[in-house]
Amino acid sequence: MAETQIEWTDATWNPVAGCSIMSAGCTNCYAMEMARRLEAMRVDKYSGLTRQSGNRTVWTGLVREDRDALAIPTKWRKSRKIFVNSMSDLFHDAVSDDFILEVWDVMRDTPHHHYQILTKRPERMASILNETIGEVLPNVWLGTSVEDKAVAHRVEILRQVPAAVRFISFEPLIGSVGSIDLSGIHWAIVGGESGRSARPIKEEWIDEIHAQCNRHRTKFFFKQWGTWGEDNKKRSKKANGRMYRGKAWNDMPEAPLAL
Repeated sequence: MAETQIEWTDATWNPVAGCSIMSAGCTNCYAMEMARRLEAMRVDKYSGLTRQSGNRTVWTGLVREDRDALAIPTKWRKSRKIFVNSMSDLFHDAVSDDFILEVWDVMRDTPHHHYQILTKRPERMASILNETIGEVLPNVWLGTSVEDKAVAHRVEILRQVPAAVRFISFEPLIGSVGSIDLSGIHWAIVGGESGRSARPIKEEWIDEIHAQCNRHRTKFFFKQWGTWGEDNKKRSKKANGRMYRGKAWNDMPEAPLAL
């Protein structure tokens, strides 16, 4: 679970496994199906994390802390951008404060890496960062997911989080987020949903976010159209590509490493 094809990172690191549905953006989460496959491959870490609901794979709500995985980034000598918990949420209620602090210790001790932490639970992130951790690591980027206007309030909570880089993943973008305020947000990732049950993305929803990025000088990264293309037709995500307004948008935030 190291190398990845996710366009905005280099590797994944999963000291936590398992999650639970939080909002509409979770409905077709790729991690649920991936966890099912890993369990079928007899990877003990993922045993019992999912169940079948009709023809869908869904989380059982079981979350597992994996201390054996904590040391993995210390073995990577080359600097990498590392997506933390692509198969879970570090700030899930079932993850203990003590374990989060252990993850923080690893990130502090490996300043040659950039760590990207994404949560749908920014309230807990803000609480722990402000009340327990109380430090800003220059190599740790903290973000939240916003899939539509119903969860746009997460942005305001993210602004309360002390971080070298704050970012938002607007993926899967399944609805308008309106005139969202991106002040204090350094980076925005936008992408459509993929998979057989993918919900469409509309260009005007992307336009709204792109306009706010320009207004607040937020770096803009367009990840993919997904299953539904720019022309609103369904095809493979590879065929639909990741060009928006005739251009590939790969902007990244600038954050110094504490070498």
